[in-house]
Amino acid sequence: MAPKTEHLMSLRAVRQLRRTRTFYTAGVLLWAASVAWTGWTHPGSRQMWVSLLLLAVFTGLLSTASLWLHHLQAASGRKPAHHAAPRQGTVPGHVNA
Repeated sequence: MAPKTEHLMSLRAVRQLRRTRTFYTAGVLLWAASVAWTGWTHPGSRQMWVSLLLLAVFTGLLSTASLWLHHLQAASGRKPAHHAAPRQGTVPGHVNA
């Protein structure tokens, strides 16, 4: 049986990864806009390549955070809701003593 702290750590990790994923999504959108702008105004410049590099970095971070979040949610979904013994159905005509 897993300790309660492990389940709480999992919930905290999921919450933190959701916040982190939101931050990385904002970074991807910002750097995509920056690449588009600098590519339009100064194609082939150093600023465009730096923006493109940062876009690639934030895209990698976003995909990693999303992958970890998917694995944590899948792992928490496999755990039973509670640890009680399963109920057994009663047989018709059977009386408990």
